[in-house]
Amino acid sequence: MEYLWVKALHIISIIAWMAGMLYLPRLYVYHASLAVGSEASELFKTMERRLLRYIINPAMIATWVFGIWLVTIVGFHSIMAEGWFHAKLTLLVLMQITHALLARYRRNFANDRNTKSAKFYRILNEVPTVLMIGIVILAVVKPF
Repeated sequence: MEYLWVKALHIISIIAWMAGMLYLPRLYVYHASLAVGSEASELFKTMERRLLRYIINPAMIATWVFGIWLVTIVGFHSIMAEGWFHAKLTLLVLMQITHALLARYRRNFANDRNTKSAKFYRILNEVPTVLMIGIVILAVVKPF
């Protein structure tokens, strides 16, 4: 029963993390076209900060906590022998790097130092989606 509860909490955390990871770069797309110092730009700064601090970061931490908890329930040695798990961890590390980049870009916007275009953020917006698809397929299908 513990496994099922922890798995449910892990999935809930993932959903919250991904919702934020998909929304934040979309905010950047719109923010990049606003004049520095404008009322709209200041509003976007607040939205971006709150999204990262109060949703994305806590959800990411919860995802890791519940994921590690699941690994301890299943057994570290048994799951580490699975090839799909190594591939999933690799994609998860790439997701973590994407998260860190989004946080850096938020700081740039907050300090009025954004140098990226709306097009750049449109492309970046697709990265979490592609990584999420790969992670879900690896976790559910376990192809190798």
